Amino acid sequence: MGARRRLLALGQGILMAAAAAYSCYRSLTAFALFMVPACVYPVLYEKKWRQEQLGKLERQFKEAIQIMSGALSAGYSVENAVAVSVRELEQLYGPGEMIVREFARMAGELKMNRPVEEVFQSFADRSGLEEAERFSQIFQIAKRSGGRLVSIICRTVSIMEDRGQVKEEIRTMTASVQFEQKVMSVIPFLMIVYVDMTSPGFFQVMYETAMGKIVMSCCLAVYLLSCYLSRKILNIKVA
Repeated sequence: MGARRRLLALGQGILMAAAAAYSCYRSLTAFALFMVPACVYPVLYEKKWRQEQLGKLERQFKEAIQIMSGALSAGYSVENAVAVSVRELEQLYGPGEMIVREFARMAGELKMNRPVEEVFQSFADRSGLEEAERFSQIFQIAKRSGGRLVSIICRTVSIMEDRGQVKEEIRTMTASVQFEQKVMSVIPFLMIVYVDMTSPGFFQVMYETAMGKIVMSCCLAVYLLSCYLSRKILNIKVA
């Protein structure tokens, strides 16, 4: 992530720390304590951001392999198919996208007579894509066995398309539920603000007594646990 995105993530962490401290404790001391996890939040946000980028790269890689498969079926060699894919991907995504830069790098390595299987394996290692790793392994096996490379690649692309469709369907079905989960995670704080505005002092006993602070701490723990569980439930993976 860039510095701007890190600052935005830090700002989100501070905002969440302020909301938790105000809603549960009304204490500057609590806010100071919550600043510790708030400063760690950019690390968690980066992990989530990397997963999103990886998903984006996976979809782009499948499109690139489809283009490459079409070029191979038209009679191009693997090296020329990669070069053709670069031009097609530039028109499709623009020259600055991740997959365009990666395939351009691969095309450059192939021009320097680097083995094709090593080029694909290098891309799989750099990206961490499971699909790229599988494709690289299948490509190496087909290359060593001297099998029908074009038909094997086309079959592999077909299987990747099927898995991609399943993932897209799951993503579509869970999109509305994920949005609802985000809305529900904000509602408790809005309810507290609403009660404070309509009935000032209603929650005062929760912030001034020891029992009230214990109850609010338990509520905060239950809230955080529910957010964690909801994210785990909605994180559906396709094997």
